[in-house]
Amino acid sequence: MTQCRLPMGVAEARRLGIVDRVLSGEELADISLVQRGATMASDAGFAKRLAAKRQRRAADEAEKPLQSYRDEELRRMKLNFYGFDPSYHVARYNFIHKVPKSRTPRTIAGHRSRRAPDRPVGMVVPS
Repeated sequence: MTQCRLPMGVAEARRLGIVDRVLSGEELADISLVQRGATMASDAGFAKRLAAKRQRRAADEAEKPLQSYRDEELRRMKLNFYGFDPSYHVARYNFIHKVPKSRTPRTIAGHRSRRAPDRPVGMVVPS
């Protein structure tokens, strides 16, 4: 999920367990949604789940503090901004000036990596 960086729909998020429930448009427009949230928050099990989450978070923080992740990310970002590879600046320029992509990036076009390198798309190979 984090490697592909592709958009995800609600059905896939539900299948992966990222969301507990998918609400319909009607449910989202319904004022009782606020009441439902208040009911969930006042549920006796909610406090236990929240306490367990706090414990897991504290254990994660003890193993590797969140600040360490932030520092690592900033080091990588600094390489993007000030390193020898100009691709970030080219991408930024193209984004700001709305330069269209010449091709779909490999991160999105996964089928390219499965294609034989010596065979261009659409090429018919006689049998």
